[in-house]
Amino acid sequence: MPLSRKNIAQAKHLHVGLVIYQHVLATGLTLPLEMLLAGEAFARRYDKSTMKLKTQLVSQRDKAVTSRAGIKFFPDVILDNLAADESYLPDIILVPSLWRNPRPVLKQHAKLIAWLKHCWQQGSTLLAVGTGVCFLAESGLLDDHSATTHWHYVEQFKRDYPKVELKPDFFITQSERIFCAASLNSLADIIVHLIGQAYGRSAAQNVERNFSHEIRKPYEEQRYLEGAVDRHADELIAQIQFWLRTNLSSDISLAELAEQFGLSQRSFTRRFKMATAIRATEYWQQLRIETAKDLLSSSNLSIQEIAYHVGYHDQGHLTRLFKQNLALTPKDYRAMVRKKLFSQS
Repeated sequence: MPLSRKNIAQAKHLHVGLVIYQHVLATGLTLPLEMLLAGEAFARRYDKSTMKLKTQLVSQRDKAVTSRAGIKFFPDVILDNLAADESYLPDIILVPSLWRNPRPVLKQHAKLIAWLKHCWQQGSTLLAVGTGVCFLAESGLLDDHSATTHWHYVEQFKRDYPKVELKPDFFITQSERIFCAASLNSLADIIVHLIGQAYGRSAAQNVERNFSHEIRKPYEEQRYLEGAVDRHADELIAQIQFWLRTNLSSDISLAELAEQFGLSQRSFTRRFKMATAIRATEYWQQLRIETAKDLLSSSNLSIQEIAYHVGYHDQGHLTRLFKQNLALTPKDYRAMVRKKLFSQS
């Protein structure tokens, strides 16, 4: 299971450890924490048996940590104080980014690095952000695996960790139970993804709506998933994807599209799923919904006009899809986005 070493359907608690060290960026701790708490609160509102969230700040040393912003964090778990036979294994461990060159901090945290490796071996899920990814690289867990980091540190990272398969063109990478995020925004997208796994789709959608819904992209569209075919080699399917992206208003059927490209419907269905990991119908629908979201937030077109633009002659069809995928009507989505964009001055 990607999220946890436990069966989350039976777990009573979701244990999250947030690592702290000097010069940590406070937002890399506070934002995911607020989002996780919001996801838990939403889920427990409808099901009191939902597992409780338990978060703890983890530090190697027994002293307060001062963030780049001057905020002091006090550890709940101190690795130096743990006995040799004492085990602390969170379900998820968040390794936040640092301000400035991480190498001096890394040299001072050998025990923390070893602990991260031990926890992963025991089944914990690791999530590192920006230069925090260097802690995982130091542990050797990323050797011969994919990773990403903050754009500013890419060249130094390549020199320091040549065994890591760095993917600087991706904001998110996933290698089994190791997630890497290049930025705070991509961290938020991973947290929404993990909330969906732990607390369900409705909880994830609620958190997404309340934390900058208008700039979020689905986690699956952004990440490099090790072992998956994100940038596939099937040139014909790539051509078909381009056609779909540039012909959203077309009412052609997928069977007719397959014939247009010289494929049987069965072959087209099989090859598209093999190349992209999703069905062609789902892919086209996602494109239409994302385009509709962009038009709702950035244009004054009517909802009927937007529906027509993305290939739906019936406004009600677009409304049903929005309710199904976003738990909002197009009208409500536009109102929410406009309020966020223009209410601050």
